[in-house]
Amino acid sequence: MAGLNHDTPTPTALTVHGASRVLEVQYADGAAFRLPFELLRVYSPSAEVQGHGPGQEVLQTGKREVSIVAVEPVGNYAIKPIFSDGHESGLYSWQYLYELGSRQSELWQAYLDRLQAAGADRDQPMPGKAGSACGHQH
Repeated sequence: MAGLNHDTPTPTALTVHGASRVLEVQYADGAAFRLPFELLRVYSPSAEVQGHGPGQEVLQTGKREVSIVAVEPVGNYAIKPIFSDGHESGLYSWQYLYELGSRQSELWQAYLDRLQAAGADRDQPMPGKAGSACGHQH
């Protein structure tokens, strides 16, 4: 999902709405998305979340109240949000943000299905994950 496609429109505006916990992204083609911080966090393109190959994804839980404390630009193609739980290794390309926005309902349902299949609670950290913010390499 997280590749770079030169046909993807460039954002014309990015707005972090702290109180409502959404990142608003407006694109040159007129598309506009309101991406919940929780969705951004659980679908982080980082290796910590996505793993190093298919089937190695790490289910994220306890992220409902996560905030974005800062957003750093990455060249002219991506942003790096810094989340309140310490996660900051995901680079969100313009294409990835567009895909998250256009597939938001489908991705949200897939996340809820994965939680249910794992017997996990959206609000509780996974057992053994306490203090696992990120940044370490395997």
